[in-house]
Amino acid sequence: MNILIIAVLVALDQTLKLWALRFLASAGSIPVISGIFHLTYVENRGAAFGVLQNKRWFFIILTVVIVSGVMYFMHKNKGMNTYLRLSLDLVVAGAIGNLIDRVRLGFVVDFLDFRIWPVFNIADICVVVGGISLAYILLFKSEMLEIREGKF
Repeated sequence: MNILIIAVLVALDQTLKLWALRFLASAGSIPVISGIFHLTYVENRGAAFGVLQNKRWFFIILTVVIVSGVMYFMHKNKGMNTYLRLSLDLVVAGAIGNLIDRVRLGFVVDFLDFRIWPVFNIADICVVVGGISLAYILLFKSEMLEIREGKF
């Protein structure tokens, strides 16, 4: 696990969400490229695409369990492939970023709006990119799953 990568991504996510809370919440939506990309303030009280609305404690507990499990796995398997480790770092960073919102605010702040897709945030990007790269490794690059012994 690369704590620095996780910390930088969580800090970036939280900084942009703080900006959205302070400045974008009152504006609602600001067109960057009109009709294509807007900065739109949304309070998401569910999961992806707004499913399971108002299940805050379910998401908090589930996230803590999953992040703890992944971090334990990464700690015990220090010899894993760099790309596998980076994929897991991204998932952990994204999960922590949204967990902070759920604990602190009771909802997740979303603000990136491409108009053809639900509004999302940096943590969501981390989870999706990490998840897709992890799926790619699992499906097509199984040799990357081998753990080298003795690496610290």
